[in-house]
Amino acid sequence: MFRQACAITAINIKSIPERWASSLVIVVGLAGVVAVFTALLAMAAGFERTLKISGRADEVIVMRGGSDAELNSGLDRESSDLIKGAPGIRRAPDGQPVASAEMIVIAELVRKDDLRNVANITVRGVEPAAFALRPQLRITEGRGYTQGLRELIVGRGVLREFRGAELGKVVRMRGSDWTVVGVFDSGDAYESEVWTDLNVARTTFARTGSSSVLAALDAQDSLEVIKRALSSDPRLTVDVVRQQDYFSGQTQQFRRTIGVLAGVVTLIMALGAVFAALNSMYAAVGARSREIATLRAVGFGGFPVLVSVMVEALVLALIGGMLGAAIAYVLFNNLSVSTLGQNFTQIVFAFNITPDIVARGLVISMLIGIVGGLLPAIRAARLPVAEALRTG
Repeated sequence: MFRQACAITAINIKSIPERWASSLVIVVGLAGVVAVFTALLAMAAGFERTLKISGRADEVIVMRGGSDAELNSGLDRESSDLIKGAPGIRRAPDGQPVASAEMIVIAELVRKDDLRNVANITVRGVEPAAFALRPQLRITEGRGYTQGLRELIVGRGVLREFRGAELGKVVRMRGSDWTVVGVFDSGDAYESEVWTDLNVARTTFARTGSSSVLAALDAQDSLEVIKRALSSDPRLTVDVVRQQDYFSGQTQQFRRTIGVLAGVVTLIMALGAVFAALNSMYAAVGARSREIATLRAVGFGGFPVLVSVMVEALVLALIGGMLGAAIAYVLFNNLSVSTLGQNFTQIVFAFNITPDIVARGLVISMLIGIVGGLLPAIRAARLPVAEALRTG
């Protein structure tokens, strides 16, 4: 039976070029399904990767109690100073806490792909310790801002997606002019931001406090120490969360949205691909009905015939799946885009096509091949020999 199945399968596979039109319908349909599915999941994976690598397990973000994002949080200067003095926060050699009070302000820039509309970007006012807290951040062009002056350093992602923030340009924000003096790379979500001196931002934007405090832990288990110390102080109502957990939490809603979208779109396209596969495989069985009947007449069983048709459908499905994954990789992998983040500002990220996503796309392709080939395979196995020889 195994030898019979191999023999018939070899005949079917060799005859595919003779039926290239119907075979191409299956391949193209499945390539479209896998390409769209892969691209959508790559978008979610890229967004998640960008935010995930932005957070560190040995640092904490302290925000006003009940705030789910820095934009919604507000701390006065006294609260920021109390937070910096909490036990469990790492100290620099000079005895100062490794902590930065930071303020979030929303500004607008023109998108490169849509010159008629503007989009929100994050302007982050920081203290000098902010750079020690983010060792991955480095100035790649120009220089750092000068404290006390209206100067900006701009993330590389902002330059990729927006106009008017290039080195040396003057940016108009909230009625004031700022000079871009540097460009920085960080490889994470901070590349979607513009940074300046905290005190200058406070003065310019008429703020007195900050949005959050980012602090380094002096030990891995210091999170609970800080939480207990701050929760027991009646002057404070704050939430303390690991920086890593804060950024991971921001991806949940986006992942769910993309997951639902990928599921719905893939299901709709998969149904079309299944019907295309059914039609093509039924046509292939019909065209080879006399050939199949002849094989049955000389002693080949029905099961080997069924296996041969299923293998042909799976081979075409695999080719279509691989083609779709290749198309998605060429068109979308590392493609830089931006989307609205939890602070209602744009986060720049790149599509990330991983082996896991490709494997999931191929599994979907094979499942469609199984469903699309099963009924034609059963028909081929049950084809009446005498009738097929007479009418084929």
